[in-house]
Amino acid sequence: MSSLVTGAGGFVGQWLIRSLLERGERVAGFTFGPPSVIGVLNAKQQKEVRWIEGDIRDSRAIEQAIDGSEPDAIYHLAGVTFVPAAGADPAATYEVNTIGAARLLAAVSKRQKASGTSIRVLIVGSAEQYGAHDRSECPLVETAAQKPATVYAASKAAQEVIALQAFKGFDIPVIATRSFNHSGRGQEPRFLLPGLIQRLRALSQSGERRLPVGNTTPVRDFLHVTDAVAAYIALMQKGRPGEAYNVASGKGWSVGEIVDLALRITEVAAEPQRDEALARPVDVEWLVGDNTKLRKETGWAPKLSIEDIIRELWQA
Repeated sequence: MSSLVTGAGGFVGQWLIRSLLERGERVAGFTFGPPSVIGVLNAKQQKEVRWIEGDIRDSRAIEQAIDGSEPDAIYHLAGVTFVPAAGADPAATYEVNTIGAARLLAAVSKRQKASGTSIRVLIVGSAEQYGAHDRSECPLVETAAQKPATVYAASKAAQEVIALQAFKGFDIPVIATRSFNHSGRGQEPRFLLPGLIQRLRALSQSGERRLPVGNTTPVRDFLHVTDAVAAYIALMQKGRPGEAYNVASGKGWSVGEIVDLALRITEVAAEPQRDEALARPVDVEWLVGDNTKLRKETGWAPKLSIEDIIRELWQA
């Protein structure tokens, strides 16, 4: 089995590549510049990957990556992933997240026609596509309305529309995910859990007691990154083309509960205090996913908990 991973230099891309290599697959990694995450792949694994530098906004670069790697499967992770950064430059976000997916699928269609073979594609989307729903509707199922409230969410919702149309219109076996929060070693501190742990570590060393936090009421669903990539591989093997799947734990935690849990696990003596710089102006209150469809159709189940994530981040 040969796989091409876009966004290969990022957090999830590195963990996905690691899992694919451990399964004995041949892997090509399409990355915009050198890998930004260090320590996930060992030296031997890094050498086993065929690294291809390129821009997801460049159709020719995408075609060359596909022709050169001859993949049976493509995992499309490349994109603008940080919600505030996406909102700061909407045009660039749509160009990367939405049009980038369209360019990739056009290249896949071209390759399929030339080779007479089928390439299975996983398009990774976001739970943010759902937008605001009442607490009574959670955990959200795949038939729930998509009401994107941010540029990031809208770009991912549009990406999914393009992906599922490519299945209907161009006979590309595309599967889409709506991935809820996932974290683990190597994730940037601008995201919730690693950022929280970074601040706690600083407090443990300085003796200060004030722990800056943003909005504490939003409820989120967290997976360990290894469980998320295991779901992607399971979907590539057993998922139904033309379908979208929640990749979620099914359990919700408020940010306040996560802060309290982190304080207990790390044993740092600190008092949470609101910091407006960490608060998002648009924040969906409830975002918890139902994973029944994914479980039933692939046999996947999460193995790690949010406590495991916090311990790993603290020990790292």
